[in-house]
Amino acid sequence: MTDPITCPECSGAGGQRLGPLFLACRFCGGRRVVGGEHEPAEPPPPPTSPPPAWEHRIWRNPAIAAALPCRYCLGAGQVSHVDADARTLVSVPCVCRATT
Repeated sequence: MTDPITCPECSGAGGQRLGPLFLACRFCGGRRVVGGEHEPAEPPPPPTSPPPAWEHRIWRNPAIAAALPCRYCLGAGQVSHVDADARTLVSVPCVCRATT
């Protein structure tokens, strides 16, 4: 890692303004500096596994969140899981349909 310095691509502007839009610099990510913990030459380590489906970024879209009532079962009422070791398909009622 190096000491933080002004971004050489955007000269510390953080990006570029095009009318009402502001496009962040692709090199520094809009931080205006590179180096230290924001070293572009050192990419972050890849995630060990993909995030669960219910934490996917698509749920930030209001239209998708309104169309599908439950992130776990997608409105089906049941959640299924394939157990590879036992070679079975297990289905259980979703927590959104559970009555307490």
